[in-house]
Amino acid sequence: MRFVIVTGMSGAGKSTAIKMLEDIGFFCVDNLPPSLISKFAEICSMHGNEFDKVALGIDTRGGILFSELFEGLESLKNKGYKYEILFLDASDDILVKRFKETRRRHPLIKNERINVGIEKERKILKDVKEKADYIIDTSNILTRQLKEELFHIFIKGKKFESLIITVLSFGFKYGIPTDSDLVFDVRFIPNPYYIPEMRQKTGNDIEVQEYVMSWDESKEFLKKMVDLVEFLIPNYIKEGKNQLVISIGCTGGKHRSVTLANELHHILKNKGHRTVLDHRDIDKDNKLGK
Repeated sequence: MRFVIVTGMSGAGKSTAIKMLEDIGFFCVDNLPPSLISKFAEICSMHGNEFDKVALGIDTRGGILFSELFEGLESLKNKGYKYEILFLDASDDILVKRFKETRRRHPLIKNERINVGIEKERKILKDVKEKADYIIDTSNILTRQLKEELFHIFIKGKKFESLIITVLSFGFKYGIPTDSDLVFDVRFIPNPYYIPEMRQKTGNDIEVQEYVMSWDESKEFLKKMVDLVEFLIPNYIKEGKNQLVISIGCTGGKHRSVTLANELHHILKNKGHRTVLDHRDIDKDNKLGK
């Protein structure tokens, strides 16, 4: 029996993940008191109740009961049951935004600010996160991408790398993305904006791509950028980083940055890295050019 404990930050997508696991054949139970974990495993493995895959949601809604989690896991281990921990996480800014959008109250606060609840929860979950087998940061991934990730881990059995790489194009005139880890400026490349037939096109159009990548500077820059990112990735993973945002900017975020972001995303994806592509400013007004 594959026994998965699903936990993580409130607002990071734990309930969504449990529903997805249910869709791929897991028997799922949400918010069971940790003290009942080993008993639950016994029931699931009883003759006539055999389940191949079981997912159990545990979160801080249980209050003081959450402190019993490690005792429950130790009891599970002593009785011969193997388990895995799936931890859902997201940045503080994203969590605050999600709570405000849904108008939900954080489970650990009453009249305090959402940030206070998030800080409290991070402290409570610190040890659990350190013991997690899989940490998925949902800050910049779509629902379908989360489903694909769970499918790869729990159905296809593919090797899990905790680092999710977001390749983001942007326009400097709209500001540098605040969550950037690496920022590359490609404004040194000749600008397709000044070619009338390309002005209304973007880096997703083949004509613009061919123009931008026709320059030796573009090819050399892409090569050096890939070399740097490839060097950094294993070191980031070793240090426990689970989210890397690579921002590539030009003036308006429509031509050059989009082209280079597409190129980098394609290369990293083909190398087996888990990547997300986002063109932040591609549809914004571009009166100043790119």
